[in-house]
Amino acid sequence: MKIICIGRNYADHISELQNEKPTEPVIFLKPDTAILPTQSPFFIPEFSNDVQHEVEILVKINKVGKYIDAKFAHKYYDEIGLGIDFTARDLQNELKSKGLPWEKSKAFDGSAVIGSFLSKNSFASLENINFELQKNKQVVQQGNSSLMLWKIDQLVAYVSQFFTLKTGDIIFTGTPKGVASVKEGDVLEGFIEGKQLFSLQIK
Repeated sequence: MKIICIGRNYADHISELQNEKPTEPVIFLKPDTAILPTQSPFFIPEFSNDVQHEVEILVKINKVGKYIDAKFAHKYYDEIGLGIDFTARDLQNELKSKGLPWEKSKAFDGSAVIGSFLSKNSFASLENINFELQKNKQVVQQGNSSLMLWKIDQLVAYVSQFFTLKTGDIIFTGTPKGVASVKEGDVLEGFIEGKQLFSLQIK
């Protein structure tokens, strides 16, 4: 399986990081070694002093697809989930300043939290999904899929132009504003429409 991540898909998050608004989706990948094992804590890596949480809606691909038309994209996934794209922001900023790839800051071991999944049929509309991240029982990120610059079906279609999508692949669809550093002892909990889909401790 592969993890395909979309960057800069929420305008407020683009603003908070003072990034340029893209004219097409920003794509980067995480290897399967980035997946944080279920029930495992997240250990802050030694190479960063500023690891930040980015909560995101996830889409799990259910069959092989290539050059998918947006109007057929809904046929390629049945489940919606929630996860975290952990980012070593200090390292990312350093790499960006040098015009280098982000992978060391985005794709390191344990950087991809993948929570539980829900049937897409449990949502009245995939373009109106509320989700949030709580840190130590305080809401730190809130988002709604209506705020995505590119909606889920558009992302599935766009990504498939470059990468063949396979069963089990997961698309991270971007994060809303509110990203912030984590520290040892923090507890992060993710919710979609009030349902908790993951909980983990920072060590």
